Amino acid sequence: MEQLRETPLIARHTELGALIAPFGGWNMPIQYEGIIAEHRWCREKAAIFDICHMGEFLYKGDIVSGGLEDVFTFSVAGIPVGRSKYGFLLNDQGGIIDDLIVFRIAVDEAMIVVNAATADNDFTVISSRLKDPSLITNISAAIGKLDIQGPLSRDILVKLFGSEIATIPYFKFIKMTILGSDAIVSRTGYTGELGYEIFLPADKVVELWDRIMQDPGVKPAGLGARDLLRLEVGYSLYGNDLDESITPLEAGLEMFVTFDKEFVGKEALLKQRSQGVGRTKIAFRVGSRRSPRHHYEVWAGDSRIGTVSSGAFSPMLGCGIGLALVDPKFAAVDTPITVRHEKVSMEASICGLPFFDGGSLRR
Repeated sequence: MEQLRETPLIARHTELGALIAPFGGWNMPIQYEGIIAEHRWCREKAAIFDICHMGEFLYKGDIVSGGLEDVFTFSVAGIPVGRSKYGFLLNDQGGIIDDLIVFRIAVDEAMIVVNAATADNDFTVISSRLKDPSLITNISAAIGKLDIQGPLSRDILVKLFGSEIATIPYFKFIKMTILGSDAIVSRTGYTGELGYEIFLPADKVVELWDRIMQDPGVKPAGLGARDLLRLEVGYSLYGNDLDESITPLEAGLEMFVTFDKEFVGKEALLKQRSQGVGRTKIAFRVGSRRSPRHHYEVWAGDSRIGTVSSGAFSPMLGCGIGLALVDPKFAAVDTPITVRHEKVSMEASICGLPFFDGGSLRR
């Protein structure tokens, strides 16, 4: 049996009575007082998430001559220092090995933040594509990461760590000293709300958690609420909506692919773009409060047209919502569909994204 890893905050989660379950090779908190309550607190105030399980790699060297420029679907050299960018690591067939964010720390330095379950494989693949693998280091075990998300997140962090945090625009970051250690504070997140991600040494994470939790506007939220929050704003989840069998074009994420540069998988994507995709991502709303689930079937009349990749009940919309991969012939908005699984059947219709756009993300 696989030995599950634990973050430095496992004792805090236990003290708070969290439901803890395996996720991506880790024992992680799924919920504390309840997914719906944690979701609402994040939408209305501020939630803190333990995201220490995610992977971080540090690249030091010339971005172009070292080979990093050709690894991802976007140009790392084109990211200004102090900014971050979302995109993909692909296989030869254009399938998504992982979705990730690169932080351009300096002209010759970048931090790559990847999903927990894929981190070890990501590091192997990225290293193999560099001209000099010694330029990249897996720093995941040394880095702790906390996400503070919600409309009150800025005010709370400014009170604790100073007004410089209020100057960070969306998808930019600053380096600063927190609890006596070097830290990166990034205006990014996964909830659709104003929010920040803090990277600092792993041995400082418990102290940082305790400091932030002292604010009455903050409550802890688990991965259950995080999944619901991200789905409401239409963000993809690796392992559900993305994997090595799905390309960015099928996933509706072509905007994160730069075709005027080289990267592994480019030829496959160009061929797919020329010939057209055999399936495409759609969003749908259920006509009731029932929750569609991953792997439920999607039907249009008597034809099975695809499969649900993510689904849940949306507290903000008051109905079931989901993402699915379907035959493009049936992907038009307002197309009526039926979502089925064994004896479960729910009527739904295809809609646009995001499901919920009333968050504080751009404030």
